[in-house]
Amino acid sequence: MDELLADTRRERDEYLDLAKRTKADFENFRKRMAAEVQAAAVRGKGELLRDVVPVLDDLERAIQAAGLDPEGDSEDGLSHGVLLVFRSLRETLGRNGVEAVDPTGEKFDPQMHEALSTQPADGVESGVVVETMQKGYRLGEQLIRPARVVVSE
Repeated sequence: MDELLADTRRERDEYLDLAKRTKADFENFRKRMAAEVQAAAVRGKGELLRDVVPVLDDLERAIQAAGLDPEGDSEDGLSHGVLLVFRSLRETLGRNGVEAVDPTGEKFDPQMHEALSTQPADGVESGVVVETMQKGYRLGEQLIRPARVVVSE
């Protein structure tokens, strides 16, 4: 009888250990899947933003070509509408964590900037961004598009 009881306890302990390991494995799997889903959502958002950011650039260029102030107003209905769409898109992107990167005056960083050319600049040390040709954008730490810049020689 004692031997049967010892075998039953050993078997119980084995099943309990197996249940604990299975529970831990499932918890690890759940955490890993949650992290992968979140990472996929961030990647998907980044891919969408790569397509939307040029639209914001185009609106900004249209506003500049019309000689309008992006923060101002216009009497013309079409110009006023373009200004509203531009501001709305910019604010929507901002609410979703997208920020513009204008690195003029900063040290050139090949991870964040794309150098289009270099030029001599008086009073500026070599390797400093002297002009931003096209703003860059990032979503948190994820670079959506590098800033296109001119760097001092």
